[in-house]
Amino acid sequence: MNALSYTRYELLRTLRNRRFFILSLGFPLVLYFLIAGSTRNVRNLDGTGISAPMYFMVGMIAFGTMSAMLSCGARIAAERAVGWNRQLRISPLTTRSYFRAKVLTAYMMALLSMIVLYVAGVSLGVSMPVHDWLEMTLLILVCLVPFAALGIAIGHMLTPDSIGPAMGGGIGLLAFLGGVWFPISSHGFLHDFSPLLPSYWLVQASHVALGGHPLSTKGWIVIAAWTVALAALARRAYRRDTRRV
Repeated sequence: MNALSYTRYELLRTLRNRRFFILSLGFPLVLYFLIAGSTRNVRNLDGTGISAPMYFMVGMIAFGTMSAMLSCGARIAAERAVGWNRQLRISPLTTRSYFRAKVLTAYMMALLSMIVLYVAGVSLGVSMPVHDWLEMTLLILVCLVPFAALGIAIGHMLTPDSIGPAMGGGIGLLAFLGGVWFPISSHGFLHDFSPLLPSYWLVQASHVALGGHPLSTKGWIVIAAWTVALAALARRAYRRDTRRV
């Protein structure tokens, strides 16, 4: 199996898995409508000048895309359980091609999650200039890179039975510490600790639509550092899993 065929297979397999596809995209969408639907007419949330549908849309986009990127770990764990990874290792497929296909599949799900939530936001009255949509989208895509590496790493470290609770708890914790559900205070533990996490800068990237500033130098450093560290962890977990075969 060559790299192009495997990548195509991964993308099509994900799209054809209706249960996974619907749940991955549907949960953030339903949650958004439950939160923002009842406040769709609030155009000045807590005196910020920001409408409630827009504020909750950007927060849910950070949550939904982060979940989509990490979801590749669940598929990897399932593949390991049935022995599919062992078949791949005796094929001509290279490790780099394997990782590339997993990352592209995760990004496909993240992009679809963004599009669905964009459409949902517009349906509730969200509007902004085209360049704001584009800037927010590009920044979010960059900030998702470490989550792709994390998804691959946990997929090779955990079993199908354990990865569900680990992902659910991990995503919830990262969302909480990153400020998805509420703004991080200007002082205290979270103010000092949260900027060290990639989820915080993912949220900041989404807040560009709310008038926030593009990522600072510290933000780029944090994203790059986590990407390098988690990519190394993913490669190590993959090689350790290979040696067990």
